[in-house]
Amino acid sequence: MDREAALAAFDKQLRNVVRPSLGGGRFERAGNVIRCLNPTPNGWNGVEWADLTESNADEVIAEQIAFFTGHGRSFEWKFYAYDRPADLPDRLRAAGLAPGEEEALMVAAVEDIPTDLPVPEGIELRTVTDDAGLELSKRVHDEVFGGDHGPMIAGMRDRLRTDPDALAVVLAMAGDEPVCASRVDFHAGTDFASLWGGGTLPRWRRRGIYRAMVAYRTRLAAERGFTYLRTDALPTSRPILEKLGFVRISTTIPFTPPA
Repeated sequence: MDREAALAAFDKQLRNVVRPSLGGGRFERAGNVIRCLNPTPNGWNGVEWADLTESNADEVIAEQIAFFTGHGRSFEWKFYAYDRPADLPDRLRAAGLAPGEEEALMVAAVEDIPTDLPVPEGIELRTVTDDAGLELSKRVHDEVFGGDHGPMIAGMRDRLRTDPDALAVVLAMAGDEPVCASRVDFHAGTDFASLWGGGTLPRWRRRGIYRAMVAYRTRLAAERGFTYLRTDALPTSRPILEKLGFVRISTTIPFTPPA
């Protein structure tokens, strides 16, 4: 895979573009930024792309904080390592936004990722669309990542109802027990499908479930004709993804207002 070509495609197709929201929000270009405002607090709100300079960065940051605050929304400024100016993270901190955990932006050519990896014995992978399956997914996310993922699940439920082709929610089941949960977003009109989640319960790790889950979602993306897979990978999943064929093309940090 050509790393530079993949990064250019990612920036053009998923960042520097006013694209349809997968979660009911409205993307818009507002001066120097592209932002998303969601009609409900459960959806994603944030700044996806910005073209800033040292002379205008502080003013634009203040404008966006005021915009989202005025709409009663928490939000995320999604910073990528190649964004400018170079001191943008310091400016975001100075404006009162707190950085989250750094993640690796990883991309792979769909054709390079194996889709026939064996599923561990006793595990069944399934795509779910009903409330019962979504509640099982929530149960896994709550246990693996902590917190209450009810708002995220509510957003997924809405999307499955209004645009079922936009995503697939995947569970790994050990009998009646959900042991891993994930999803894949299909960005219509682009070359990209995005992988999210993949959290596995601690007692079920190191058995190949996460690898099988990646292969399963890759097959779904291939069937729909997508060229690239992208994901924001934490340190725990990055080595697995690299072995499967993913390449780190940048890093990303979410900046958010204090809770």
